[in-house]
Amino acid sequence: MSRLSKTPEQTHAILRRELENIAPEADLSQLDNDADIREELDIDSFDFVRYIAAVCDALELDVPELDYIEFTTLARAEKYLGTLG
Repeated sequence: MSRLSKTPEQTHAILRRELENIAPEADLSQLDNDADIREELDIDSFDFVRYIAAVCDALELDVPELDYIEFTTLARAEKYLGTLG
């Protein structure tokens, strides 16, 4: 199932699932959708890129490196991904 056939709820769940995989020790229930995930979860740039790659794999899409900034918060990522569908 590609990104085009995902609901916003499914996309949100994928974003959170991939964050859990990158930062399993983090309490995502406390993560605000507008918080910078790099700061809040204390993930480095390598893990941030791994997160984006995992989301892209799950949604079967390519994101240009220039657009990686769109993944700094869950809300921003959801909005960005919504524009692709």
